[in-house]
Amino acid sequence: MTVHVRTLDELLHAPLEADSELTTQEYLVNMGPQHPIAHGSLRVVVRLDGETVKEVIPVPGYVHRGVEKMCEHLNYRQVIPYTDRLDYLSAIMNNWAVAKTVETAAGIETSDRIEVIRTIMAELQRLQSHALWWGVTGMDLGAYTAFLYGFREREIIGEIFEETIGARLTMNYIQPGGLMYDIKPDFAAKVKKLLPYLQDCVEQYETLLSGNVIFQERLRNVGIVDGARAVALGCTGPVVRASGVPLDLRATEPYGAYGKVQFNVVVGSIGDCWDRYYVRLEEMRESIRIIQQLIDGIPEGPYSTIRYNVELTLPEGIHYGQVETARGAFGVLIASDGKQEIPYRLHFRSPNFNNLWVVTAISPGWRIADFISIQSSLDLVIPDIDR
Repeated sequence: MTVHVRTLDELLHAPLEADSELTTQEYLVNMGPQHPIAHGSLRVVVRLDGETVKEVIPVPGYVHRGVEKMCEHLNYRQVIPYTDRLDYLSAIMNNWAVAKTVETAAGIETSDRIEVIRTIMAELQRLQSHALWWGVTGMDLGAYTAFLYGFREREIIGEIFEETIGARLTMNYIQPGGLMYDIKPDFAAKVKKLLPYLQDCVEQYETLLSGNVIFQERLRNVGIVDGARAVALGCTGPVVRASGVPLDLRATEPYGAYGKVQFNVVVGSIGDCWDRYYVRLEEMRESIRIIQQLIDGIPEGPYSTIRYNVELTLPEGIHYGQVETARGAFGVLIASDGKQEIPYRLHFRSPNFNNLWVVTAISPGWRIADFISIQSSLDLVIPDIDR
């Protein structure tokens, strides 16, 4: 078997061919690395015939920082602050992935209090992330008011994070063996007060945007990816669930307190942009439901089961753990030589990296305006792609 790897230069300077009897000329448009649709420093080269997309070539790497290599010079506790700078809208969940992998490998036990607080914090951040995504998607498609609403909820939840963690965005809160800080005495009361408000917000989202005919026309039956193709491309999170695949690590491989609560794994039917939109709205309702089941029963106990200055050395071998972030499965692979408290090798399995490449498979044939809908529906966070 011969594999030909095409360079970016070959792709950008491929021979131009007409698709019809009419004389047409294809041309290339750069969307990014600084562009409103890029949602960060992502360059996407779009080959067009008129307004019809012929090929999409993602060019990531503009914010690559060598995070994985840097982590190979840090102990396992020091790795945590680097994870919140990948998908910064899933910072707490990324923290959890490293902590969970280290705890499993080293045989560190936690307490029910730690796991319940971790779960509540993760679901609050899922709500925050989905609310912001909803607002940004509305703005991408011309509904600027949606952005103001989504950002409003993001900041309200951020205030609760800030009181406990001291940060609103790049949070390093979950540590191997526990938490960085315990929750405040009024944490439960404030979260309970917040939940009915968030439920009303989801209904507002439906009224403001979901029923808009133009918005639906921009999303329905656009950018369809079926379940088999989504799995083949390595998609996870709302992207694969929108294609009808009930893959959710919270349900299939329960961790934290997820095995103690009832919630539905939300799936779509055909895997178009509308399904990806609606799956996230329903997941907001399910996150509220999960928190409601836990907030009145936070157990007593310590917020860490090991001392912060303890040396953590993992057994020799390959260790892997993963969690369900707001965008899908975030995995951590650690190779340990068993001799030192830093990883011999470390790799992050990023949900955004795999979800990005869906655009290459489903965008050709659609209009340039539809490509904006497709990319928005994927909810990409670029530093998580570049690492």
